[in-house]
Amino acid sequence: MRITVILCTYNRCESLATALNSVAASQVPSSVPWEVLIVDNNSSDGTRDVVEDFSDRYPGRFRYLFESRQGKSCALNRGVREASGDVLAFMDDDVTVEPSWLTRLTASLQSDRWAGAGGRIIPLWNVKRPKWLPHSGDILAPLVAFNPGNKAGELREPPFGTNMAFRKEVFERYGEFRTDLGPRPDNAIRNEDTEFGRRVLNGGDELYYEPAAVVYHPVTAERLTKRYFLKWWFDKGRADVLESPEDDAHALAGIPIYLFKRILADAFRWTVALEPSRRFDYKRQVWGQAGEITERWRLALGK
Repeated sequence: MRITVILCTYNRCESLATALNSVAASQVPSSVPWEVLIVDNNSSDGTRDVVEDFSDRYPGRFRYLFESRQGKSCALNRGVREASGDVLAFMDDDVTVEPSWLTRLTASLQSDRWAGAGGRIIPLWNVKRPKWLPHSGDILAPLVAFNPGNKAGELREPPFGTNMAFRKEVFERYGEFRTDLGPRPDNAIRNEDTEFGRRVLNGGDELYYEPAAVVYHPVTAERLTKRYFLKWWFDKGRADVLESPEDDAHALAGIPIYLFKRILADAFRWTVALEPSRRFDYKRQVWGQAGEITERWRLALGK
């Protein structure tokens, strides 16, 4: 089984070096050939120099590609096409992985049963946690936290992009990452990773969850603001609509009536809640629903 780790990057040469140092220390059996394919998505900083340094220090292990078409999905798709591995693992340019990460993440894919796999993503708190932020639930998604539990087995939800792996043949069956999803300089809409995983699950294939495959994602001060969270959830609402633009007979100007009811109910709960974290949880739900309404209105206008 040959493995390619695909890492897409854009103007993050400092954190990229940290990420590459961590994956360079991977403990992979000598019988398993593997490479790290870094896809530079039009960076203007020292990204290429960083990769060339690792290529010199680890001959045959690191490979550099330049993708000028802007957008993470464009970079991911280039990586998928150029990868030499039978199994493709994915990580981001701002994380660190445990030495056993790659072996544990891909071990289940030696069985024909599993089309892909995902592992845990644990936030690294470098700043003080604010009182308005709940301690659990999907509200932590902007911090790239993914932790379905400690039990390995079938994964019934899509893994997150910085800790997932698929057989390369899965992309041949299901296509590439959607280029209308995924962050790019002029648009922060995401979902390119989870949409692909959902496509695989909806197609009847199975995914495996390996909690021992651990990736650490730093929690930085610029992410830990209400403004960042609300913008993230607004964009998530838009991405959800783009992923599944369902038709609803009970709609007004393309916007389902239930959305109006839901946003009004959560807006009321937001205004009357007293506990800071509960209050903010309702507020971010309002922002997410506002994103859904905005995108459905945009689609209804044909824009």
